[in-house]
Amino acid sequence: MIPVSVIILTRNEEACLPACLEALAGFAEVFVVDSDSTDATSDIARRHGAVVVPFRWDGRYPKKKQWSLENLPLRRDWVLFIDADEVVTPALAREIAGIMRRGPERAGYFIEGKFVFLGQPLHFGHHNAKLALFDRRRGRFQPAPDLDVAAMWEVEGHYQPMLDGPAGRLKAFLWHHDRKPFAAWLDRHNRYSDWEAALRAEGRMETLICRERGRRRIMKALVARLPFRPLAAFVHSYLWCLGFLDGAAGLHFALARAFYYWQIGVKLRERRGGPR
Repeated sequence: MIPVSVIILTRNEEACLPACLEALAGFAEVFVVDSDSTDATSDIARRHGAVVVPFRWDGRYPKKKQWSLENLPLRRDWVLFIDADEVVTPALAREIAGIMRRGPERAGYFIEGKFVFLGQPLHFGHHNAKLALFDRRRGRFQPAPDLDVAAMWEVEGHYQPMLDGPAGRLKAFLWHHDRKPFAAWLDRHNRYSDWEAALRAEGRMETLICRERGRRRIMKALVARLPFRPLAAFVHSYLWCLGFLDGAAGLHFALARAFYYWQIGVKLRERRGGPR
């Protein structure tokens, strides 16, 4: 067994959870921290051997990720945070197992995520990376100035945990495969754009960018000041990262990214009192 505790945060994830859990059979323990799901999420988790822990947010920090670190009966020092719509590949599981067997050389590791969009795996275009695997004794999710942004509710936003030590990057990746209808993607990114517009309108995003390290901090600062962000996002995904090689799905994904940044721009302008 891979000596890592896996933590999955859920709320009505019956469509995505089975594939996520099936890929975690080799890990020492799996916790599903559930927020009052009204579908079969909890039953699915228990059938796959996961420990289901109920969560109800009190409107303050710590939010769900840090709460999990502080309250779950974790038997391992290393934790892996993944979403219900993410699937650990066999190569990634082997790489994590090898790191644990040799002894980790970093306090945490970034993991690349590749997207399945409109049912098609995207091998090109935009990929993301998040600090999902880390030593819980050396990492924590710090409070952020976002409690007034209702759209972000109980889970920490796109924030990385703060590490006491250096971070590495794994070679293998995981699939980000949301099996819900495309309307769910639009709804989720509508909330994300509310959050980002609110923080940018009042200068709070700079505070979060300053928490990043090295190249990530530089890139995030540059992107935040980039003009014509919707067009830049499309060109980056579709042309620079060769998204056109993924066919129609690559085109739609690049357009969806551009639409997301267009939403942020319009909402930011509205918050600053610009013309509607």
